[in-house]
Amino acid sequence: MTNPKEEKTLLLIKPDGVKRGLIGEVIKRIEQRGLKIIALKMLWPTRQQIDEHYPKDATWIKRLGEKAINNLQSFGYDPKEKLGKDDPEEIGQEIREWLFNYMTSGPIVAMVIEGVYAIRMVRKICGKTIPAEAEMGTIRGDYSCDGSLLANLSKRAIHNLVHASETPEEAEKEIKHWFSLDELYSYKRSEEDIMF
Repeated sequence: MTNPKEEKTLLLIKPDGVKRGLIGEVIKRIEQRGLKIIALKMLWPTRQQIDEHYPKDATWIKRLGEKAINNLQSFGYDPKEKLGKDDPEEIGQEIREWLFNYMTSGPIVAMVIEGVYAIRMVRKICGKTIPAEAEMGTIRGDYSCDGSLLANLSKRAIHNLVHASETPEEAEKEIKHWFSLDELYSYKRSEEDIMF
């Protein structure tokens, strides 16, 4: 079990966040929370890097398809009519392709964040995955209004500005994917003794 003060997570500012000039705002919100950035870089990801970032297992892909089907049906649309298919696995594969197109459409900023309950705190700062459902005061709630229906009808990924690891296992895997050990820096922020 990691000391809660040393918990690490990965945050990616996606191409839409970079193109909209939100890098500084994202960093500001992280640092204001008392979290520290221990690794930071900008890169234009390759298709292979994105393929290795997102899960490939059939369950995850099928779940993507099921979410899209349920979303379209909840608004009265026929998934087969709008997406040309109604098989959740096929739709999930197509959505995964949309993710590739989105995530390789421009540079991203990758960072490793460390601090008290970093995984949970960063996800709270980011807000719900679907911006239209995210609370005001979060990155997604303040800077995007995109949603599943619009993305599905437009046959593209949801433009949700950032990605944040969801679990300790995911954080560990994603940090190793985007950073080498020698790119992570340990240091003490001046307010650590006061805050914790």
